[in-house]
Amino acid sequence: MTVLVLALTAGAVIGLALGALGGGGSVLAVPALMYLLGFTPAAAATASLIIVTATSATALYAHTRDGKVAWRTGALFAAAGIVPAFLAGAVAGRLPEAVLTAAFALIAALAAVRMLRPSTSEPPDRIRPGKAAGAGAGLGAVTGFLGVGGGFLAVPALVSVLGLTMRRAVGTSLLVITVNSLAALAARTGTSSGLHWEIIGPFTGAAILGAWDGKRLATKISGTTLQKIFAGVLLAVAAFMLVDVIA
Repeated sequence: MTVLVLALTAGAVIGLALGALGGGGSVLAVPALMYLLGFTPAAAATASLIIVTATSATALYAHTRDGKVAWRTGALFAAAGIVPAFLAGAVAGRLPEAVLTAAFALIAALAAVRMLRPSTSEPPDRIRPGKAAGAGAGLGAVTGFLGVGGGFLAVPALVSVLGLTMRRAVGTSLLVITVNSLAALAARTGTSSGLHWEIIGPFTGAAILGAWDGKRLATKISGTTLQKIFAGVLLAVAAFMLVDVIA
């Protein structure tokens, strides 16, 4: 019963962050699964991909209804990340747990810094296909390797590299995250031991519901305040994970 309550609470908090910030909330899924629910780093990354895929696909539907998804642009960006996501997902399942934990802590710290220093990128004068493909491939690799959605990287990339407005970038990033997460999951199908569906199911459901509440929360609290609070939590999580690896 306690485990179920923890799964529901963690899922709701992460969904709330995803809905309110439009990206970055999934970074908390892996440490929550590891330290609250007893998953191994590899199993937590796989479970996180399941949660991220379901939550992102649901949120994508909502943004599509509002006409805030650039389908063609997002599809091209996502296509560049499919192979890297698949390869990184396959490699990650064979690495030592300490390496995965340390790498994830660094990504969590990067996400926190990104939130404390919001991107000031402006739409480019012209789109460079090579740069766009590189950005898409890099995001796919991060998604596959660590099991995170990468919204905190996707949104600024879609703005600065592909010239989307911020609102359309948030919606389009959900398409990219969904595609990359599915590719990474495909690579991990043979390494899915340690998954507990009785935990993943409630966690995912709570995250989806929390995302809707997060959208409402964003209208009542300034985005800057929300980002600072969440960045502080991420930095604390990153520090804890690094200490855990060293100790």
